[in-house]
Amino acid sequence: MRFIFFSAFLFLPVLPIPAISEVQQQSGTAEDTLSTSASFMNATAIGGYGSFLYHNNRNAESASADLERMVLFIGHKFGSISFFSELEVEDAKVSGGEEGGEIAFEQAYLKFNLDPQHYITAGLFLPRIGILNENHLPNTFNGSERTQVETYIIPSTWREIGVGFYGGLSSFPLNYSVALVNGLNSGSFKHGTGIREGRFEGRNATANNLALTGSLQTYLGSIKFQASGYYGGTVGLPSRQADSFHLVSGIFGTPAVLGEADIQYEENGFSIRLLGVIVSIPDASNINGAYTSNTPKSEYGAYAEIGYDVLNLMGAADGKRLIAFIRYEKLDMNSAIPENGILDGTLNQDHCIMGLGYWPNDNVTIKADVRFLFTGNQNPALSSRPYTTHNVFLNLGMGFSF
Repeated sequence: MRFIFFSAFLFLPVLPIPAISEVQQQSGTAEDTLSTSASFMNATAIGGYGSFLYHNNRNAESASADLERMVLFIGHKFGSISFFSELEVEDAKVSGGEEGGEIAFEQAYLKFNLDPQHYITAGLFLPRIGILNENHLPNTFNGSERTQVETYIIPSTWREIGVGFYGGLSSFPLNYSVALVNGLNSGSFKHGTGIREGRFEGRNATANNLALTGSLQTYLGSIKFQASGYYGGTVGLPSRQADSFHLVSGIFGTPAVLGEADIQYEENGFSIRLLGVIVSIPDASNINGAYTSNTPKSEYGAYAEIGYDVLNLMGAADGKRLIAFIRYEKLDMNSAIPENGILDGTLNQDHCIMGLGYWPNDNVTIKADVRFLFTGNQNPALSSRPYTTHNVFLNLGMGFSF
């Protein structure tokens, strides 16, 4: 079954692709207006986004319905300086003593416009890493769920406190960014989630260890190329305490390293997304010795997606879109383990997702898709519960932004 889906996917990109022109942009939101409108001065903008998900797990014979997130955006423009903030509520509500739900700021930062092509951000913001971290609104991607690779290998939505510089060249279509942010907390790493749980997300982040991120973007007609990276420390403990755990502290102590590259194409109803990422944690053995978290030495992920707007075949559709898509994802969250690690075959995963998304306009989407999951075998040293190496998930979603 896995081979059938993978083979079918490999042959899809040989379909005829129209001539290349400009990359199409999503419709504006309040945040876009605040960022780009020179006439929007000394005023406040209100916007937001939200998503609903129905999720059916065939193996578990269970289903759930959830208001995944509702985010309220409030921004203000003080001349050449702008303030951006997003307050997010996950799973509809938060109740004391109950699991689930979260209220958190997704971003809260100041943007200092230096000139039309250069600006500085300072505060809690999302570094430019991958495709979805900066552009994660539910009406900007195919599928009811965010990609698995950009949920677990690149942990969306990844925000930290720091300062970033963004710019572009006037003589060549090249954008770049570099940012200095707080580092990760390896003491919070959890088996099966990579570096995801090590994020501080703006809450009492240690500044003893820091991280550098950077990106390069270039355009060739309707094709957008990007490469991004991250290098940061994962131990913010005082040196004596770190020594007692046999860990290296300091600015980049016990580092985590991430490298990513992606390609996006969109023209005449066709869309293609390709992404690959690898994460390295060279001192995973020391982290495991200190916290028994079964941290991997490396992990990787990649996906390829192709979509087509069926309504494009019918000529003018009054701004409506009906996109059929298929995506193949490969990720291994313990592709290399240290000598004191335990291999978990269930973290070596293949996902095939196919479905439809209907956009009555650019800011609203209704989605239906199916995800096929195939994994390696379970390690008895980690669990003795019955486990099946394949599963099917049915999803229905709805999203909006304004």
